[in-house]
Amino acid sequence: MLKSAHFSFVAPVFNGVVLPEEGIISGYAAIIHKLGLAVPLPIPFTVVSLKNKRIKDKSFTYLPKSYEVDDSLELSEVEALYKHLVFALKYEGVNLLTFSALTKHYTEDELTQLVSIEPTGQYSRRIWFLVEWLMQRELSGISDLSKKSYVDVIDTKQQFGIKGIRSPRQMVNNNLPGTVDFCPLIRRTALLEQYINEKLSNKNSAYLKGIRKNILRRAAAFLLLKDSKASFTIEGESPKSKRAARWGQAIGQAGMTDLSHNEFERLQQLVIENPRFIEMGYRKKGGFIGERDRDTFSPVPDHISAKHEDIQQLMTGLLETSQKLLDNEMDAVLAAASISFGFVFIHPFADGNGRIHRYLIHHVLAKKQFSEQGLIFPVSASILSHIGDYQKVLEGYSIPLLDFIDWKETGDHNVEVINETIDYYRYFDVTPQAEFLYSCVKDTIENIIPNEVNYLGKYEEFKYYIDNTYEMPDDMVSLLVSFLEQNDGSLSKRAKKKEFVQLSESEIKDIEYRYNLIFNS
Repeated sequence: MLKSAHFSFVAPVFNGVVLPEEGIISGYAAIIHKLGLAVPLPIPFTVVSLKNKRIKDKSFTYLPKSYEVDDSLELSEVEALYKHLVFALKYEGVNLLTFSALTKHYTEDELTQLVSIEPTGQYSRRIWFLVEWLMQRELSGISDLSKKSYVDVIDTKQQFGIKGIRSPRQMVNNNLPGTVDFCPLIRRTALLEQYINEKLSNKNSAYLKGIRKNILRRAAAFLLLKDSKASFTIEGESPKSKRAARWGQAIGQAGMTDLSHNEFERLQQLVIENPRFIEMGYRKKGGFIGERDRDTFSPVPDHISAKHEDIQQLMTGLLETSQKLLDNEMDAVLAAASISFGFVFIHPFADGNGRIHRYLIHHVLAKKQFSEQGLIFPVSASILSHIGDYQKVLEGYSIPLLDFIDWKETGDHNVEVINETIDYYRYFDVTPQAEFLYSCVKDTIENIIPNEVNYLGKYEEFKYYIDNTYEMPDDMVSLLVSFLEQNDGSLSKRAKKKEFVQLSESEIKDIEYRYNLIFNS
């Protein structure tokens, strides 16, 4: 039986999860639970087995009994906290949201005690750096270190970091992939390692080298329009062709212009054709995504956006982090996930956030030269094909936060957030979103682009035959293919009597035969 402790406790059920066996809740989960921090529990949380087992699950990780944290009441609370933070850094990585909450929960004297327990130890130095970095000031009464080798703040075996900058005070290498105003983190999962090792960008380039230039040019145009239409469809809209083409043109220019506050406003103006009912630019009031009660019109949120007072600071942080990730050797898809999902979680605009979020995927991939120049990835088309999974990764971030955001209804049935929430939008784990985005990139490279190129090759072959045999104009060939596609390779009675009345029955049979030979064999 576990002795009385400051943080550790045994639980058969925790965080709504029935555990496979009783174990000792440890690390960040134990700290958050016992201190009542307004922070979502990490996924996975860590449990120390009472039976010396290792178990890995999406929701939790079991470590053997030998990993148990010495957390007896003989220690002071600060000493016990230190031991749990060391455990967390060793086995769970950095959790900026928890560290930020701790800087507000404890006094400066207590934080000074915390970082002074093993002042030259690598974990103590990492804790010390994180505390001061998050507070943006130095703890008083602590001298700078000397004569120690530098250690990374992020253990890159656990999480993805960047090259970083040395901090001589704690003698750590600040390899956090962001700034204090925006720093999502990504765990180094087996799935992400697998995607990265596949070198999908090289695979895509090798495939495209074998495609004729005229086919590739047409594919680029089709894929742009396909992606633009998919992005509108995801938002539940069916835009006119002109509007979809306009946004497709913007996507085609992704990566050409550096991001800035003004660039974001320009993108919103491109997305919103009629701003008559929308206040353009960064929001000047609260925002949420969800429904309204049908009787009272009260908000029923699925996602609550960042407070409008925090938007400028958050977006400045996002812009600085975006540049930092572009300047470093951060994997292109991981960088795209951090910036694009971070943007949509902040939700800085009253409308247009979703499409700009997906534009940012194109922007980062283009800037990182992940995709072939002139050929935009139709990632939105893949997202649309996996819309259920997309919804899950969005809600995986938003739903847990609803318990920690206090809000009241406004006179216009909007939400007004009444507690401090900025940290939720700058310090979060973006691993599930990165895994999802990588799966869409893989699908795009292995299925969507080849399918489109294959289709256009067949179209060219069919058109060549029709041109040489019937001398049909291009627009009529296009209409012919559309009718044949819609009717499983046959012309309908209506098409025979109206659009293609000039064709004889034998000519129609020949065309249908040739179409099926090329497209369906």
